[in-house]
Amino acid sequence: MHSPQHPDRIALHNEIHARPPEAMAAPLAIAHIVMLADPSQRAASRHHLAKLLRDHHVAPPDEQVTHVRTDLGAFRLRWEMHTEFVTWTFALRIRGDQLAAADLASALDAAPREWLAGLPGQCIGSLDLWVLPGLRNGDDRLRQRALHDELLVGSAVAGEQAQVFTDFAIHPNGSSRFLLYAGELPHRRLGRLVQRLLEIETYRMAAMLGLPTARETGVALASAESELAELAHAIQRAERQEEAQLLDRLTRLAAQVESQYAATHSRFSASSAYFELLDQRIVQIGEARLEGLQTIGEFIDRRLTPARKTCEWATRRQDALSRRISRVSSLLRTRVEIEQQQNSQALLEALNRRQDLQLKLQATVEGLSVAAITYYIVGLVSYLAKGGQKLGWPLSAESTAALAIPLVAGSVWWSLRRLHRSMFSH
Repeated sequence: MHSPQHPDRIALHNEIHARPPEAMAAPLAIAHIVMLADPSQRAASRHHLAKLLRDHHVAPPDEQVTHVRTDLGAFRLRWEMHTEFVTWTFALRIRGDQLAAADLASALDAAPREWLAGLPGQCIGSLDLWVLPGLRNGDDRLRQRALHDELLVGSAVAGEQAQVFTDFAIHPNGSSRFLLYAGELPHRRLGRLVQRLLEIETYRMAAMLGLPTARETGVALASAESELAELAHAIQRAERQEEAQLLDRLTRLAAQVESQYAATHSRFSASSAYFELLDQRIVQIGEARLEGLQTIGEFIDRRLTPARKTCEWATRRQDALSRRISRVSSLLRTRVEIEQQQNSQALLEALNRRQDLQLKLQATVEGLSVAAITYYIVGLVSYLAKGGQKLGWPLSAESTAALAIPLVAGSVWWSLRRLHRSMFSH
């Protein structure tokens, strides 16, 4: 194919094969660790993996690799890098005499202790999973040794071909525990079932990361809601001179709420996504009830629903508070704008009154101006009449001035009116 290729085509195509389950056969001991890691810690995790691989004479992974599966002799290792966390899965075969031991051995016992203690990041989940053959006589004693009987949760899974038990408790080694009786499950189907059980524990803990944030947000939201109520009450009875201060307080409150929303939105969104993945994995293991026991899905639904609703409620409270602040801000701004319009209207009315007064004053001044101009022009006419008498002008200067006054005054008045009409027409 010679047509131009999208630069990400191969990566996007291979995503369908990312993190595939591996075939498994009982009996197995599996240990699964989930390390919360920021970008720098994820890079350190890759280097930590490379160190272990070099110690076992295995080539380290490329910088772009996010999934490694390898056999290191004493145990098998599966390393996966996710968006927020890194998972380490250790698996080793169990001998028959180990099944009869007082306590089942953890797969972590096969990993180097110093190297294991240096895993980058913060541990948010640790699980020991034992994959055992089908239930036999005496397996109840094994289950009682491994799990707290009073906390026991279990179900038939994979079309009732296998059974899984857990107590969702953290045991002395810091890990929770699952017992999976594989029965006659095919190896690949068993691998898929194990991967889904590990993901149930992983996504359960990742989803719960939103709960502390939701609780902290709830305290901050309660304070913000109380302040908004005070502001709304103050706006009701506020005088004009207080509105600018109230608008400033309201703007600061809006900035505080939006800042908190920006800081927590990604955490709540991630928790919501993890809860959805958790629901999917529980459905995919195909649980059926065992007599006298809650299923894993029922237990998780009953126990995690309050935490889930707390995270969802925190998100809804943030959205609702933001909308309420916006409405109160709009009302206050509308009130301020109306008052500004009233002030502007009053100012325009004052300007109109001043203009009317100026026009009246101008008319008065125009009358005085007509008289003054007439006076000066008539004076000139008087001087002309005096000089004209010597040339034969029949009237005296006083008579000429008297006759000229109405003509001059009318001409001056008419000229000023014409000038005003010309100016106002433009």
